[in-house]
Amino acid sequence: MSDWTAFGRVDADGTVYVKTAEGERVVGSWQAGAPEEGLAHFARRFADVVTEVDLTEARLKSGAADANHSLATIRRIRASLAEAHVVGDIDALATRLDKLATVAEEKAGEARAAKEAARVEALARKTALVEEAEKLAAESTGWKTAGDRLKEILDEWKTIRGVDKKTDGELWKRFAAARDGFTRRRGAHFASLDAQRKQAQTVKEELVAEAEKIAESTDWAATANQLKDLMTQWKAAPRASKEAEQRLWERFRAAQDAFFSRRSEVFSARDNEQRANLERKQALLAEAEALDIDGDPKGAQAKLREIQAQWHEAGRVPREAAAGLERRLRAVDEKVREVMDSAWRRTSREDNPLLAQMRSQVAEAEERLARAQAAGDARRIKEAEQALASKRQFLQLAEQAG
Repeated sequence: MSDWTAFGRVDADGTVYVKTAEGERVVGSWQAGAPEEGLAHFARRFADVVTEVDLTEARLKSGAADANHSLATIRRIRASLAEAHVVGDIDALATRLDKLATVAEEKAGEARAAKEAARVEALARKTALVEEAEKLAAESTGWKTAGDRLKEILDEWKTIRGVDKKTDGELWKRFAAARDGFTRRRGAHFASLDAQRKQAQTVKEELVAEAEKIAESTDWAATANQLKDLMTQWKAAPRASKEAEQRLWERFRAAQDAFFSRRSEVFSARDNEQRANLERKQALLAEAEALDIDGDPKGAQAKLREIQAQWHEAGRVPREAAAGLERRLRAVDEKVREVMDSAWRRTSREDNPLLAQMRSQVAEAEERLARAQAAGDARRIKEAEQALASKRQFLQLAEQAG
């Protein structure tokens, strides 16, 4: 320890003085022993102050202490020197404290700047998190992803320090409001989804019931179109819950499969039948096309009528073959008609049996009209007049053609 006693003295009556650049100053009184002991006592007090300054300086320079706290300690010690009851180099210690104060002020300024920078950064981070949360709450429909992200935001929020209490409270209110808004919107979405699924289940139950109702139908074309329409409605309807959707789909599909399986069996049997009918009609057609129409038109006509009767009894043939067969049979029929018509034209009007028959029918119609007139029955008269006019018209056309 330095000999601080050189900066003080004790007078004859025991008053202790400290020497400064401004002169001596009374710092106490010593009556307990020799003056040297008194100076040593007050010098130890000064040494204690120096020790405190040493510790403050060391902590300040190492960064272990808060610069503002160190500055406050330095200023406190500096201010106390003017009245301190100590003996030592007060002027040197004051100079040292003034320099330390400057260092502490610089470090305090740096600390404030760093703290402000940290506050600005923390504010920016929390503001960014709040804005992200608000955007998620307002726009996101990825409910699980957005919900997980909001939890991550909350965890990150808790790690951020340095924002002033008021601003932090305002930001927290925004974040909490965004999170609550998201929760409400998500809840409303799933409530609506549940309602839609229940509605979809009702719609699809009705579609299944309709499909099962017509599954046994034998109206193949109309029912197939109905099932196709039901399938279109099924696809257009929203999905029911996973379990209900699967259960209803299995029933719907089973109804379709049952119908189309039966139709396939029927169509297969029909195709076999139509192929047999085709062979029968091909044989009849060959027989018709082999008729000697020119040599024996009446015989050919009679035989063709037999063939035509058997033709109709033979039933349906495959669609792709029907038109060609019918066209060839019509060609035979038209040829028979042409030959018979030509022969009829060669018959004299008087000998024509058809004209004779038609004249007989006109005579019968005239007699019926006469009987109706005699009876005075207006309804019968009108009917008889209409019948007579029709038969006379046909007779006239036949005579003109002859």
